[in-house]
Amino acid sequence: MAERTPQTLANHVRIDPPFHYFLLPVFAISWILSVVILVRHPGFLHFWIVVFNTALIVAIIRFRQYALKVQDRVIRLEERLRLATLLPDSLRPQIARLSAGQLIALRFASDAELPALVERTLSANLAPADIKKAIQNWRPDYWRV
Repeated sequence: MAERTPQTLANHVRIDPPFHYFLLPVFAISWILSVVILVRHPGFLHFWIVVFNTALIVAIIRFRQYALKVQDRVIRLEERLRLATLLPDSLRPQIARLSAGQLIALRFASDAELPALVERTLSANLAPADIKKAIQNWRPDYWRV
């Protein structure tokens, strides 16, 4: 089995080829073609095809957003449990102050650097992008959709 490329800030964004390179382009091209046909040959049927193609595009984007939202909820739960285990007693009561975006960004921090990074995040109210930039030892998340 081939080893995975170590994940870093530069390469952690995930592209889903079937979704990004097939499904979205097919639906986008279909929508554009249906609009061109409607403009050239106005009529109820062509109008309805544009409406239907629009509904399909909205549906596939929403389905993906729903999956990502569920995934983010699971990540938040995992990180809260991880923080409750790794943080010193003085920081544990402050876990609730972390936003969803901050929790999701903190998942990439190694166990060793997590307490200091949480303390810094809470004191400076770091944005998720700043949290990721501050991570020294990247903890990969290869399961992200």
